[in-house]
Amino acid sequence: MAGSNSAGTALVVGASGIVGSATSKLLVEQGWTVHGLARRPTAQDGVTGVAADLLDPAATAAALADLTPDAVFITTWLRQDSEAENIRVNSAMVRNLLDGLRPSKGPRHVALVTGLKHYLGPFEAYGKGALPQTPFREEQGRLDVENFYYAQEDEVFAAAARDGFTWSVHRPHTVIGKAVGNAMNMGTTLAVYATLCKETGRPFRFPGSAAQWDGLTDMTDARQLAQQLLWAATTPAAANEAFNIVNGDVFRWSWMWSRIADWFGIAAAPFDGSVQPLETQMADDAALWRQIAERDGLVERNLSRLASPWHTDADLGRPIEVVTDMSKSRRLGFTAYQPTDDAFFDLFAELRAERLIP
Repeated sequence: MAGSNSAGTALVVGASGIVGSATSKLLVEQGWTVHGLARRPTAQDGVTGVAADLLDPAATAAALADLTPDAVFITTWLRQDSEAENIRVNSAMVRNLLDGLRPSKGPRHVALVTGLKHYLGPFEAYGKGALPQTPFREEQGRLDVENFYYAQEDEVFAAAARDGFTWSVHRPHTVIGKAVGNAMNMGTTLAVYATLCKETGRPFRFPGSAAQWDGLTDMTDARQLAQQLLWAATTPAAANEAFNIVNGDVFRWSWMWSRIADWFGIAAAPFDGSVQPLETQMADDAALWRQIAERDGLVERNLSRLASPWHTDADLGRPIEVVTDMSKSRRLGFTAYQPTDDAFFDLFAELRAERLIP
């Protein structure tokens, strides 16, 4: 894997998710042999599905028995009811995966996708307590709090020391991309919300805080993250490093909200400074969405498989400004850039073309 685009064999873990599907697509385009691991693999062009429950060590080892990937991309996690359970479950998944690969010649590189909760804290303490200054930089390190991201990292570090592969950790901000049934999916959530507002005439209200409405922020296109994952796996200088990854632009939601409204042909409601959570606004919309889907021939009638209001509320309701520094990877040669409004528009067009929204 000497060159930045040299082909190899890849195992994408969580291949059916937002990040995993984008990564699989890019790897296929670049000539890699791609295996996509998921509990229930979905059909993806050029990707060989691998069915495995990472919480079952024996079944995981059996599913991986014939694979000898050059690079492994870990893009999955399972949400639990407490951070203690998040740590137990998600660290076990990484450990079982890497243990299951040991009988083979082993990967040369393992990339782990986490996120800005590295700096903001886990769900139970999200955006609270003593936080590092923004923009967040990789050298700011860990918070003094239990966090399943840290537990996942520790499993990768231990296996790398034992088995001799290089690693990289990738910390995106909120990810924009397409995946049905994903637990963290702001782009599709906002598309569904805008569709419901257009259908009913309800105001298209920003659901979050004044800090998010007025402050600067950034986001991460799944395609941008996929490019950094491939770059880190094929660039020797990027070995054994953690990287932030965002699109490269900054914006205020006071600007972006009207951009999204315009795409759907609706008016953005004035922001009055109050928090209006989507989880409350959309609480009774399941039946209405089913009606819209049936009338317009949409392929997904289950609102809960498209929208994740709780996660969008967590991001848009933060009381602090969140901006991310990418100087570390820029200095090493990663220069990809993606305007965030275009990332939203590309996603909305894809959702419409695939009959996920009308």
